[in-house]
Amino acid sequence: MSRRTQTIWTFAITSVALFMVSLDNLVVTTAIPVIRTDLGASLADLEWTVNAYTLTFAVLLLTGAALGDRFGRRRMFAIGIGVFTLGSVAAALAPTVDALNVARAVQGLGGAIVTPLTLTILSAAVPAGKRGLALGAWGGVGGLAIAFGPVVGGAVVDGIAWQWIFWLNVPIGVVLVPLALRRLNESRGPAGRLDLPGLVLASAGLFGIVWGLVRGNSEGWGSPEIVGSLALGAVLVAAFVVWESRTAAPMLPMRFFRSASFSLANVASLFMFFGMFGSIFLLAQFFQTVQGYTPLGSGLRILPWTLAPMFIAPVAGALSDRISPKRIIGTGLTLQAIALAWIAIVSTPDVPYSSLIAPFVVAGVGMALFFAPVANVVLSSVRPAEEGQASGANNAIRELGGVFGVAVLAAIFAHVGGYESGQAFSDGLNTAIAVGAAVVALGAVAAFAIPSRRRGHEVPVGVAEPVADAA
Repeated sequence: MSRRTQTIWTFAITSVALFMVSLDNLVVTTAIPVIRTDLGASLADLEWTVNAYTLTFAVLLLTGAALGDRFGRRRMFAIGIGVFTLGSVAAALAPTVDALNVARAVQGLGGAIVTPLTLTILSAAVPAGKRGLALGAWGGVGGLAIAFGPVVGGAVVDGIAWQWIFWLNVPIGVVLVPLALRRLNESRGPAGRLDLPGLVLASAGLFGIVWGLVRGNSEGWGSPEIVGSLALGAVLVAAFVVWESRTAAPMLPMRFFRSASFSLANVASLFMFFGMFGSIFLLAQFFQTVQGYTPLGSGLRILPWTLAPMFIAPVAGALSDRISPKRIIGTGLTLQAIALAWIAIVSTPDVPYSSLIAPFVVAGVGMALFFAPVANVVLSSVRPAEEGQASGANNAIRELGGVFGVAVLAAIFAHVGGYESGQAFSDGLNTAIAVGAAVVALGAVAAFAIPSRRRGHEVPVGVAEPVADAA
């Protein structure tokens, strides 16, 4: 097989897998009001329907990348798709919201293995000079999945039933597994020990923090359960950082964060996904619960926001090889923050949809400018052999941003407003999205602070960084 043909196959297989896994980040958003009614779910249950996937996904991403490095990226990629497919079957058959959330966690496990490997497998198959273009296309695929997640979810719920948003993954997974084993090249990274203590500390710590955030309004923020959960979670996360700094085989090498580029790019990722996921979680419910649209109608109305990455992310990726990525990322996050603030200002129970189109488009353009340049900055700040860990770290951090965005903004929504009336829902929505805008704005500040580098120059971690170019 020629190098060109192999590259085409690699891009096709990894892109379809990335699309399937990314789709499930947002595919349930427009189904949430129906699931709430069908399974008798509370707001906390609905948060876990989203967060059971994203939290498991985020925590295990680093382990997924390590498994690929140790046992073979092609092999683990195929196993990850298989696990994700089985989780989809379990979600489709779930009789209760608790069973659904457990199945979503299994999906998150599969997705955590697949996602970082799509990037490292693709990066290894593409010539270095075309990495920006390839990553731009990769970002476009991820953006396309985000774009069509709410629409696909709404169309399936309207046309068939909410369970079919999960059945759709099954035939794709059944085809991808043998195709990946046959067409992808096998590769490995540094084969070290698996960091099981780090995995346990990170998982337990983050679960404790999210548990406290999700249940804070219902149990009382000063209750022993919530204070204890948040405090224990914070202690365990701190213990994770200490452990990772001292162990010989860390799942997340703390030395990565000595690079200002790596650290600031990940801060920008965390804050961007915080604002985006939390806002879409609430807006999808606003269109159905307050304004009476169908699930499909809700998904279509979010489309001007989520569709832009399909067209703009590949261009942004190519430009990141020529223009300082920090300018592209910072501009994108600034646009996203402006758009969220705009939505918070104009949203009322009877706001005409025409008043939301412009901020949705601005948010979409901002989101599109973010994806590929961030990936380029992260991968360029580590050695080639460490790209798997760096990719896993970046994906984990931005997914955690989504987890905390849904948990925190839903908590603010429930504290200020609620489901009692359209006005109560709008009051909670506007306050929550305004907070999301402020957090994304902080992400823009972090992005503009990323050091500029000479084009084509990559700095391996552990080597002294060159003096930054003038911004």
